[in-house]
Amino acid sequence: MSLITLKTHDRYDYSPLPQRPDFAWPGGKRLSVAICNNIEVFSFRDGLGSDSAQVGAPQTSRNYAWRDYGNRVGQWYLFDLLDEMGLPASHNFNSLLFDHCPAIADRMIARGDEFIGHGRSNAERQDVLPPAEEEALIREAYDAITAYTGKAPAGWLGPYLAQTDITLDLLREVGFSYVLDWPADDQPFWMRTRTRPILSVPYSIEVNDSPVMAFRQEGPASFERMMIDQFDEMLLQSAKYPLCYTIVLHPFVIGHPYRLRALRRALAHIMEHRDDIWITTPGAVAEHYATLFPAGSA
Repeated sequence: MSLITLKTHDRYDYSPLPQRPDFAWPGGKRLSVAICNNIEVFSFRDGLGSDSAQVGAPQTSRNYAWRDYGNRVGQWYLFDLLDEMGLPASHNFNSLLFDHCPAIADRMIARGDEFIGHGRSNAERQDVLPPAEEEALIREAYDAITAYTGKAPAGWLGPYLAQTDITLDLLREVGFSYVLDWPADDQPFWMRTRTRPILSVPYSIEVNDSPVMAFRQEGPASFERMMIDQFDEMLLQSAKYPLCYTIVLHPFVIGHPYRLRALRRALAHIMEHRDDIWITTPGAVAEHYATLFPAGSA
C-alpha cells in the first residue's frame, strides 16, 4: 500500500470512457463541433495580460495595443468569416466589454451567438479572491450579461480557467448551470456542488490559439494541422463514442490575417463533413446532454 495520500476534490467520480452509456447528438450525429471564442478587455499597463512575444512579460503599451487589435479589428474579421460559412459561435465574454466595446455585443446579439460568462476582465483572476469578492465578481458578470442581452447566461469560463475551492458552488448558486473550466473529458459530465450539480462541458486547452501560438510560439500552419488532425481523429473515434470537438480562439491571436487564413482552411475542411457532424454551441451541448442524462443519472 502506498504511503502517499493524494489530495482530492470530490467533485466527480472516475468514469472510464468505454463504461459510459452510449447516446447520440441531435439528428443522430456522433460528433458535436463548437467554436469557442474569447473576447476580453484589459487594464492599460496594469494587471494581467498576454504578450505576443514573451511569456510573463510586464504590461506595456505595446502588448496592450496588440490585444486591443482583437477588439478593434480581429474580431470583425472573425465575425465576417463565421457569417460567410454560416457558423454559430459562443463567446467567453468579459462583462466590462459592455462598457468599452458595446458594438461587439450588438453583433453577437444580431448573429444569435451565445454569451458565456468570463469574469469582468482578463486583467484579473478569481482564484486569489476571498469568497465574498469572488462571489461579487461572478454575480457582476452574470448580471451584466442578463441586463444587456435580456437573457441570463448558462455557461461560465473563468479568466485563466482559475478556480478556488468554492468556485463551482458559487457559480451554481448565482445561476450558472455549466462550466468550461475543467478540461478533463471529451464528453460532458456532472460535477457536485454544495447545492445542485453543475455540468462540465468540454473545452480544449490544446486546440486553442493562445497557448499554441502566443505561449508555445508555434506558427499558424502548426495550429491549422492541429485543428484538422484533432477533428479527423475525433470524427473517426466518434463511431464508437459520442464526442465534443471544440476550437478555442482569441481575436487578438487568430484575428491577424495570416492566422485567419489558417483558420479559414481548417474550417473549410471541417465543413466538408457538415452532414456528419452537429455544428452547435457549448450551451446547446449542455442542454441536450442534461435532457438525456439529468443530474445524478450519469
